[in-house]
Amino acid sequence: MLTVSGLHKRWGPVQALDGFDLRIEPGEICGLIGHNGAGKTTFARTVAGLERPDAGSVVVAGVDLATAPRSARTQVGLAPQELALYPTATLRQNLRLFGGLAGLRRTALRTELAAVAEELLLTDVLDRPLSTLSGGQQRRAQAATALLHRPRVLLLDEPTVGADPTTREALLRLVRTRADEGAAICYTTHYLPELEHLDATLAVAAAGRVIARGNRADLLDGLPGEVTVTFTGPVPDHRAQTSTTPGELRFSSVDPAQALARLLRDLGPDTTRVRSAAIREPSLDDLYRSLATEAHHAA
Repeated sequence: MLTVSGLHKRWGPVQALDGFDLRIEPGEICGLIGHNGAGKTTFARTVAGLERPDAGSVVVAGVDLATAPRSARTQVGLAPQELALYPTATLRQNLRLFGGLAGLRRTALRTELAAVAEELLLTDVLDRPLSTLSGGQQRRAQAATALLHRPRVLLLDEPTVGADPTTREALLRLVRTRADEGAAICYTTHYLPELEHLDATLAVAAAGRVIARGNRADLLDGLPGEVTVTFTGPVPDHRAQTSTTPGELRFSSVDPAQALARLLRDLGPDTTRVRSAAIREPSLDDLYRSLATEAHHAA
């Protein structure tokens, strides 16, 4: 549904995109993660036709953005990171404007407007000026402009930043619904539990390119987790102190459960001084740090 190949984009001395490749299939939610400056927002704006790449190609639902930009853009919905709505107009007026720009007319516009407002819990505030809505309602309103015309490719750039639980739940539910209907969704976020909730595949971006792509289990396979054990009194003499917290032993292991079992077995009499033991499995943060370090060393 979305195929991006070899995208390059430079802003003066800054290489925002440096060979960015990404493919997202119909019905797939792809979680795009990476530190600030990794190229995520520039990628989204380029796919939406708001920026022209220096090189590379974007194909949306079989339509090449370079050769048929108007046709390609109608297949894309973008909810940008920053609010881009008219604060003095009502929510209904904003949605009518964006729906019309996306090609919706008359009955279709009224029908889709009512549907997305209901799905995002905005029906009761449709006729209020946007500036009078809460922050969460404004985030949902921004997402509604991207969802209104049921695009085949949906780009959500940190849609829940600063959102309240009601906003987050409504957005995640609708994102899952649109994917089930066949949309290809790119979901950019720093809030990694959302990607687990959505059962998203992952694309990790660093320095303007995708450095890893796959599902969560495969990408985390082989990464070390962490074991933390606290003692009453000092860490046993035969164990090196690995934490700045007195009486705390902390170490990494690719199999933290087995490592903890071996440690407890080997402690002997010191087992009676164990106050607590905890295992932390590898996380998406660990994955990103590992891949970003590898990319830095390879550069």
